[in-house]
Amino acid sequence: MRYALGGKCRVAKGWTMAEFTGRNLHLVKKALTIAVLAIERQPGPFQSSSDQADMKALLDALIENDTELAFYARSARIAVTGEPD
Repeated sequence: MRYALGGKCRVAKGWTMAEFTGRNLHLVKKALTIAVLAIERQPGPFQSSSDQADMKALLDALIENDTELAFYARSARIAVTGEPD
């Protein structure tokens, strides 16, 4: 099985996981970080805590260190709020 954005697949913990590299990996990290922040800002019953928790776990597996996390968190804040820090 192959994914539209490319990459090989591997099976981990019973899941099929696409392996992203380069720009595709950057886009996945950025999209997940934006989604986590957007869910966090969504009030009430429409906030999907389980999706957010799963996305955070995936980000933990993809992001290598705190410096990289800070970069993606800043990018997400700018994308979601439309304002720089």
